[in-house]
Amino acid sequence: MKVQLVGCSHHTASVHLRERLAFNPDQVQAALGQLHERFPDTEAVLLSTCNRVELYTASLEEGVGPGHQQLVEFLAGFHGIDVYEVFDELFERTGEDVVRHLFTVASSLDSMVVGEPQILAQVKQAYQLASACDCAGTVTHSIFQAAMRVASRVTTETRIQEKRVSIPSVAVADFAAAIFERFDDKRVLVIGAGEMAEETLRYLCDAGARDITLVNRSRDRAEALAAQFSGQAASWEQLFELLTAADLVVSTTGAKLPVVTRQQFTEIEPARFQRPLFVLDLAVPRDFDPAVGECLGVYLYTLDDLSKACERNQREREQELPAALGIIEEETARFMADLHHRATGPIIKRLKQGWQRPKEDELVRLFNKLPELDDRARSEIRQSFDRLINKLLHPPLESLRDESRHGTPHALLDALKRLFQLRD
Repeated sequence: MKVQLVGCSHHTASVHLRERLAFNPDQVQAALGQLHERFPDTEAVLLSTCNRVELYTASLEEGVGPGHQQLVEFLAGFHGIDVYEVFDELFERTGEDVVRHLFTVASSLDSMVVGEPQILAQVKQAYQLASACDCAGTVTHSIFQAAMRVASRVTTETRIQEKRVSIPSVAVADFAAAIFERFDDKRVLVIGAGEMAEETLRYLCDAGARDITLVNRSRDRAEALAAQFSGQAASWEQLFELLTAADLVVSTTGAKLPVVTRQQFTEIEPARFQRPLFVLDLAVPRDFDPAVGECLGVYLYTLDDLSKACERNQREREQELPAALGIIEEETARFMADLHHRATGPIIKRLKQGWQRPKEDELVRLFNKLPELDDRARSEIRQSFDRLINKLLHPPLESLRDESRHGTPHALLDALKRLFQLRD
């Protein structure tokens, strides 16, 4: 059995290289199809995300399928890249190291942000695409299904995913949720329409927010983002009118000066009737004058506040790493033992079957020579033959089981096949 991996990740390669080697879903299917045509007896799964490109291959026979050089050439060639530009940037794993690596990746322990949940969905998608293309097989089915089970175990038995570590997720789950019990009845105002605003809106909508208004100096961008979240866009001139009515504000503009000063907020403050206002100022420089946070009922949090919470959460996640890695090692050992047991099982069965035919022939010859034997005597003789065969087979089979437990049965398997002339 042969299992190998060639790839790159944020640990080993630059963003530029990862972008050049990345595959979209259509390209994944095309690449797997090409690889299958070239190596029809090889299983393959291709995982491509913004942080990694990893090609997993497997075959039931040790000598079958592409080697490291061929896989590197395939990845480079698919994208029209000179192989010498990428060869030193791609890492290789084989055998047990492949299994351990995939378990670690699926459990989000190898991610740029340890504990992030998106990677497991990406691993599942890669496996499903390979299955749909008939490129996954016996070995890859086993490894990827085990990886999903291991990732689930890491999630349930450790707190590696409990603490949020992205700015938008901490802003909503740790800060906004401490002020508001629910979001479906709150008026949300988003100032700015960049990536941070989009990601924060995603978390707010997941938390139940429904009444969403966006203002941006570019009205077109505000309308486009509002459409994604079933919200509405308003003109920049309506900013203070909307601020008067808002319960929660997310501000992410690129303005060089504050968008809302203390004086401006003081002018609309009477109309708010001291209703709580939660403000997430995610802009650099800040959109809200810090003095606004001193106003009655205003809860103002800046990027610095959120960053400190993220760092604290990340440290708490890292404290869970030893327990999570312990699960990975335990599951890797269990998987490899099962894999080797399955590999040795057919050999043990064929070895035992191969000795049955000579035994039966000898018994027939003996019983023909001794017709006076009664059934009890024949049964005793048969049991003696069985015990003898078991004793003769015990040393090689015990050695095979020992080698299997230590993960290195291949040489002994080959020797037994040649010694006893066992055919596949």
